[in-house]
Amino acid sequence: MKKRYDRKIILEDGQEFPGYSFGDDAGKILEIVFNTSMVGYQEILSDPSYTDQAVVMTYPLIGNYGMAEEDYETANPSAGALIVHEYNDEPSNFRCRETLDSVMKRYHIAGISGVDTRRLNRSIRDVGSRKALITGIDTSLEEGRKILARCELPRDAVSRVSCRKVWTAVPEEERYHVVALDCGMKQNIVRSLNRRGCRVTVVPWNTKAEDIRSWKPDGIFVSNGPGDPRDVPETIQTVRELIGSVPIFGICLGHQILSLAYGAEIYKLKFGHRGGNHPVKNLRTGKIEITSQNHSYAVDRDSLGATDLTVTHINLLDQTVEGVSCPRDRVFSVQYHPESAPGPQDSSYLFDEFIQWMEG
Repeated sequence: MKKRYDRKIILEDGQEFPGYSFGDDAGKILEIVFNTSMVGYQEILSDPSYTDQAVVMTYPLIGNYGMAEEDYETANPSAGALIVHEYNDEPSNFRCRETLDSVMKRYHIAGISGVDTRRLNRSIRDVGSRKALITGIDTSLEEGRKILARCELPRDAVSRVSCRKVWTAVPEEERYHVVALDCGMKQNIVRSLNRRGCRVTVVPWNTKAEDIRSWKPDGIFVSNGPGDPRDVPETIQTVRELIGSVPIFGICLGHQILSLAYGAEIYKLKFGHRGGNHPVKNLRTGKIEITSQNHSYAVDRDSLGATDLTVTHINLLDQTVEGVSCPRDRVFSVQYHPESAPGPQDSSYLFDEFIQWMEG
């Protein structure tokens, strides 16, 4: 006898997708997106950039290698939900310490399995990311659409996932001091800088420029994070005031914040870029990098003409801007995640470039 569905997803355009509950069972309204990665569900779940989002995995089997203590990108995962075709609650891996289900329950992350994820992902691709209600199976479509119509997605995600106080990560052998603006930073970024001899002072998203200067950094890093960068004008202003003082490196949301600080514009993509298989061309070298990405917004290429930034990288799938630079100010940024090692080492040179700019 087939198990009865107990949860479902209702999209604001009226589509419904039934499934089975795992993780936290609370009802939620989230932005629904998809991720094309074949592995890395723990890193996805714990990436602060997925705050307030329901992530649909295109790979069908999730949970089979469990959760490892060393692989979290943040100590307090804040993704909204994980939607999968098949969930495995009996993982087999020597590094596994607990199941995906138990972690999701602890951090109040909703889960639905048994979903027709091929149909759902095609819907996101064709129609775009949009609001979704995760609810019990008995919620009617009419009631669900009314709930979605009267609720707006929050716009304060960065303030919720950024650190509350300053903290420092010290390398074995210190050569440089980097102040990192935490907008929802992944821990592997800190580890990547530590491995290159950088002491990293991590500061909250709304730290003032004068406070950052008081730490006398050799370089400044602007992190990834969730949501629309226009929701954090304080961070944009801080970066604007710091331009030209020391080398600045931005990743993902940090790339968008840097571009906005120079006067460029951004726009929202139809369904964003999420996954570890995006080809990006380095316009300086002509090389193609296989990159890991996670974002909903892109820098408008035409608007860069009125700034001092030049395009350094483009996405070969849709020609969107993937990197910008201003050598005069010693500023550069990329839209993708070099610390995620999708290539696996295609993009690690970017951290080395940051080191070279600090040396110079």
